[in-house]
Amino acid sequence: MDLTLPPDTARLDAQLAFLTEADRLKSVIRASTILDQSRQENTAEHSWQAALAAMIWLPDLDEAALDRVLAMLLLHDLVEIDAGDQPINEPHDSAALAQAERAAADRLYGMLPGDQGPALRALWDDFEAMESAPARLAKSVDYALPVLQSFAARPIRPDHHAVAQENLREGRARLVAETLPELHAYLLAGLGTASHDTAARCTFLAEADRLKRVDRATTLCDASRAENSAEHSWHLALYALVLAEHAPADVSISRVIRMLLLHDLVEIDAGDAPIYAQTPESQAHMEVLELAAATRLFGLLPAQQGEALHALWTEFEAAQSPDARFAKALDRFQPPLQNLASGGLGWRRNNVTYDMVEARVGATIKRSAPHLWDHIAPRVRPLTAGT
Repeated sequence: MDLTLPPDTARLDAQLAFLTEADRLKSVIRASTILDQSRQENTAEHSWQAALAAMIWLPDLDEAALDRVLAMLLLHDLVEIDAGDQPINEPHDSAALAQAERAAADRLYGMLPGDQGPALRALWDDFEAMESAPARLAKSVDYALPVLQSFAARPIRPDHHAVAQENLREGRARLVAETLPELHAYLLAGLGTASHDTAARCTFLAEADRLKRVDRATTLCDASRAENSAEHSWHLALYALVLAEHAPADVSISRVIRMLLLHDLVEIDAGDAPIYAQTPESQAHMEVLELAAATRLFGLLPAQQGEALHALWTEFEAAQSPDARFAKALDRFQPPLQNLASGGLGWRRNNVTYDMVEARVGATIKRSAPHLWDHIAPRVRPLTAGT
């Protein structure tokens, strides 16, 4: 993209409307529970963890195929905004559900520009048809993850455990035996014996589930509750997929998406630090906590894989490479969109002024994607304190 030229305003408006509508996926509740059994998970959290699981369970997949798998998993459940979630163990009309999901896909992907919506819809169609190799792998990850959650939960719920076992033996998760046989055997044995690498990857993914319990200062677009860091990470990766054309020409969107899926994992140990409450002292303390968290969390993985992902996280934090700068720009860009949708609720609650938003958020966005900041700045000003 040539950063000297303004983007098509109507096109960007359509993309941002789609991303704002996607926020509703955070309110679609699934039958699965988070691992501490404190609540049911939502579909946005699941979509994040599924994409993360693909990165972890498919380390040897070539980059182009993994890109397609990740895009499918970021998009695959958006139709639940309209059609809702259907638990696998409950009877339902499969034809009616498929029709409802197709109608939802028509509406949602139809919100995007005419060349972009059909391309993303085609990814969803491929995922649903499950005929291509990437689609079969994406489906396998989608099917395996709830089984892992059921077996790694503490305490284990006997009803969930029974459904997971049946799913592996007789249900749709049998596919995992064909695509990821060692993982299927490990899950079928109730997280029994496996190679060190398979066990380590599942341990990491189970630990990652804790990100769903880290609340942020930003609310959902409908202001119904605080957003958590897991669903935020999914939404950011979706932002990268949809807004890729707004990145500088030297940016790899593949790497940006991977960074954004990982970037907040350290909050499992360090917690979230609201940007407008930070001081130089608190920021330095948070950096110490996050470095220790990154060492612990990525250290759970097989050594080579953990080192590579740790390096990707470190690159994001340093924000010096083109990829990291654009990833940071999106990380700063998404919260204002949430605030704009909620009428500036988060800003007003925390007495945030326009100058604060421009200095702490706008500056980072302008460094890599200035037109994104220019597009929203006039809407930010009237919703901030003191204006």
